[in-house]
Amino acid sequence: MTGTIKNRAEILFLYDVTNANPNGDPADENKPRIDEETGNNIVTDVRLKRTIRDYLITAKNKDDEIFVKEIIEADGTQKSREKRIAEEGIKSAVDAQKLLKYLDIRLFGATIGLKKDKGKTGADGEEKGGKGSSITWTGPVQFKFGRSLHKVDPTFVKGTTVMPSKEGLSQGTFTERYILPYSLIAFYGIANENAARCQNIPLTDSDITLMLDGLWNGTKNLISGSKFGHMPRLLMQIVYKEGLNFHIGELDKFISLSSELPDEAIRDIADVTIDVSALVRVLEANRDKIEKIKMISDDRIKFVKGEKVLDIKSAVNGLLVEDIVL
Repeated sequence: MTGTIKNRAEILFLYDVTNANPNGDPADENKPRIDEETGNNIVTDVRLKRTIRDYLITAKNKDDEIFVKEIIEADGTQKSREKRIAEEGIKSAVDAQKLLKYLDIRLFGATIGLKKDKGKTGADGEEKGGKGSSITWTGPVQFKFGRSLHKVDPTFVKGTTVMPSKEGLSQGTFTERYILPYSLIAFYGIANENAARCQNIPLTDSDITLMLDGLWNGTKNLISGSKFGHMPRLLMQIVYKEGLNFHIGELDKFISLSSELPDEAIRDIADVTIDVSALVRVLEANRDKIEKIKMISDDRIKFVKGEKVLDIKSAVNGLLVEDIVL
């Protein structure tokens, strides 16, 4: 394992979904999350982190290095976080440092509840006055909610299953679900070296690379019935020079989508272009603070600067641009 990260980095990630539900709201019939004021699709950071974790477990054999995951007991119930902590022998804040062996805790942080201290036994034989405590790590890597770059058109789809749901029925049952015919989503994130250093979180550049792998290939690997149809389009990491305590911020606000179609009629990445004029300007204006830019992009996404189609990897002048190798 290499040393703790020393450079701040910003992350811009674009992906799209076709005829799928990128993030259902369990409090609203599992419908895709929509900003009712703007009509844009919303995806939570929790959903994105799950994509990363699931990929690292299933594709990178990191099951032993992921703490937040589903573990099913012999009786069919899910193992609780409290039981997981007890099995790790975590009884104090000092003990809790053991949990930093988990990659997802190093990346995203966690709040760990500790068992209550034993209180005094009263005259009635009951324990009184015991206090619980917890330890919180603020994850050095954080993401805002993702938002689509356009208004979306939620669609209700009905279907049928082939097999009956239970004995005595001769036909399959009806299925119902909500999908988005299309949504192009932008996520913005940051990796903060000070958060790692001040909390003694041994987050490494290798950890960050694994996370980027999870963003790109984890999105491709979403193949459940409601998620199949995800495709990563752009992943950009802006790495700043060491010791500056600086980042631009809100990189997702420096890009915009254009299309000849109404927003709700967009159905494919070929229907849109992504204008990166403002992004290129702000990167060039801060080139003296940037060590390098790392990126990977899909061949089908089209970038423009004004009206000129461009190769985004060569769009920024005077900056080192490297491929993200996954």
